[in-house]
Amino acid sequence: MKIIVDAMGGDNAPEAIVAGAVQAINAQKDLTVVLTGDKERIEKILRSGEGNEEKPYSYDPTRLEIVHCAEVITNDDVPTVAIRQKKDSSLVVALKILKEDEEAKGFVSAGSTGAVLTGALLRVGRIRGISRPAVCPVLPTAKGGKVLLIDAGANAECKPVNLCHFAIMGTAYAKAMGISSPRVGLVTNGTEEHKGDPLHQESYQLLKNLAGIRFVGNVEGRDIMSGDIDVAVCDGFSGNIALKTTEGTALAVMSVIKENIKASFWAKIGYALFMRKAFKNIKRVLDYSKYGGAVLLGIDKVVVKSHGSSKAESVCASILQARDAAANGLTETIKEMLSQVDLEAIGSEA
Repeated sequence: MKIIVDAMGGDNAPEAIVAGAVQAINAQKDLTVVLTGDKERIEKILRSGEGNEEKPYSYDPTRLEIVHCAEVITNDDVPTVAIRQKKDSSLVVALKILKEDEEAKGFVSAGSTGAVLTGALLRVGRIRGISRPAVCPVLPTAKGGKVLLIDAGANAECKPVNLCHFAIMGTAYAKAMGISSPRVGLVTNGTEEHKGDPLHQESYQLLKNLAGIRFVGNVEGRDIMSGDIDVAVCDGFSGNIALKTTEGTALAVMSVIKENIKASFWAKIGYALFMRKAFKNIKRVLDYSKYGGAVLLGIDKVVVKSHGSSKAESVCASILQARDAAANGLTETIKEMLSQVDLEAIGSEA
């Protein structure tokens, strides 16, 4: 299994990307990682380890390749322009390898979301039959499981056919994660069938009759992480707000807890004696880094967009996430599900 990694993408590149890649190949013995980026800088990081030149990173060098690239696409670049003009960038070169190398099964980048999405579309291509790709992160649930949020920002304006395709792809991804019969909910402003704007009302009618989808109806934003659904279908505008609100709420809750523990002597004693383990478990559950990144569903190979501020642990999780999705046949499952659906019945974007 070969995973291509954009070593220069993200706020903490290339140090965190290289460290995460080393962690990944040490964790998974059947994995080879190809790093694209400034070869001299990458090799220097590998030699210096965690800042200690006497203790370089320990890894199997036969499973870590470096492909030199002279350019970098940043958040300041216009995605469509950068993808076409910066042909020797770490992102474009990585996607070229992904497209052309049959052994390359997945790709990971913490770089510009717009550039990753545009590059994947232009350089790798969509799965035939999918109207639009969608960003799909994994979130924790109150019952200790996981829920897929799709779309989380790739498509601000959607049509019913797009939401149907999101449900198909989300179901396929959930099956690749080991959920045999994923429950799909449509996120809107009420649970009743008639709730929502025309987009969601029409999508509801299509989804309840869509073959291969276990549609459980409308759900509200508060239900996304309840544990009662496995796939939360959103238009990209609402999904992105839901994702950022969830992340912000988790950070705010942990901050409030921390400040209240510091507020008094007795609070500190109570925390130290009775609540330390419980709060550590809460922090662990809410920590997005252990879940990896967001899979860009609808692309003809596995593409994972890691958080821009990802550190080594999250990069490692994203690489293993790409590896697992490819090994479990994510794109093949999407294609198989599409073949079983009456695509004419759910319409088109025309």
